[in-house]
Amino acid sequence: MNFRWKVAQAAEIRWWQSYLKGKSETEYLTWKQDYWKNFLEQIQVLPAKGERVLDMGCGPAGVYIGLSNQNVVAVDPLLSQYEEKIAHFSATKYPWTSFHSQPFETFESTEKFDTIFCLNAVNHVSDLELCFDKLVELTKPNGTLVVSIDAHNHSFFKHLFRLLPGDILHPHQFDLAEYEKMLTDRNCEILRSELIKSEFFFDYYALVLRRL
Repeated sequence: MNFRWKVAQAAEIRWWQSYLKGKSETEYLTWKQDYWKNFLEQIQVLPAKGERVLDMGCGPAGVYIGLSNQNVVAVDPLLSQYEEKIAHFSATKYPWTSFHSQPFETFESTEKFDTIFCLNAVNHVSDLELCFDKLVELTKPNGTLVVSIDAHNHSFFKHLFRLLPGDILHPHQFDLAEYEKMLTDRNCEILRSELIKSEFFFDYYALVLRRL
């Protein structure tokens, strides 16, 4: 799994470089800010002003972009590379956010968070079980945890992709029920499983949970 994770991380950088090539920085970031506003409205989660928020696996254009009234911590192992290689990302543009360029698995905090977002990230991590443990551990009791997932629609392809690099960006291959069980087994209540986008291989869900 460690090899697949390293390959996925390298592919992630190349994907962002290709995706953002030729895009206006100002127009893209304005569009992304509107995207996150609409996303938060759709999943019915909007942290209150001043709340402590964690954006885990934030990437170069995470939900922190739309949370200027909150106290945000953003974590991603590729942040230093994004700063160096992607013009669209600069940490100085987001003074309300404290950025940490490190793997999910090594992040520690003495304070728990009111709301945690882990969006477009859990499919990429090296140790999924540890990351779910850490997400729940870092959420305050009765706090909100939002996890987005690419959930397999077909059992055949789920098992096939586990054996073959059919989806190099995602080293973990599970269906919706499996992801939900991983979180409910960790003392979380599912408030909503919001379907964001549907495709043949995967459906993209946002799971909104309350830590019990």
